[in-house]
Amino acid sequence: MTQRIPERTEHHLARALHPTPAVLREAMGQVDGFNAKFAVLITRLVGTMWCAYLFGVIALLGLGPALKPGGEGIIAWIAQTFLQLVLLSVIMVGQNVQSLASDARAANTFKDTETTLDRLDLHTQGGLTAILERLDAIAPPATPADAQGKAGTTHDEP
Repeated sequence: MTQRIPERTEHHLARALHPTPAVLREAMGQVDGFNAKFAVLITRLVGTMWCAYLFGVIALLGLGPALKPGGEGIIAWIAQTFLQLVLLSVIMVGQNVQSLASDARAANTFKDTETTLDRLDLHTQGGLTAILERLDAIAPPATPADAQGKAGTTHDEP
């Protein structure tokens, strides 16, 4: 079995951060109906760091009025505007990166399982079949008569 390097999330970060139009079309092609396609499009676009940056700028534009007398205040601005807008996209990006890394790990595990099962299969070449053939060449398989004959012998000889 080959040694595999563990899947690291930073390898999948670029794919999650910047979905290309081809990726968006592919994702929308996997669902049927206008509402489903629109939901997938919005989810894929909001789940990008570009959207998080845009939401951060929008939130910062609201900071000035929030700090003015009679405004909502800094605590309310942080809780209601900044956290909700910016963290929504950042959390979605994190989930996308973890999902891509998990898919890659699952694919590697599947390949390892296929390799192991193939080597244990008696009907394929190599693996366990090769070992059994080599053992048969060294010592032919015992017949039931050989097993009975050996059972009746004693080991009293010097």
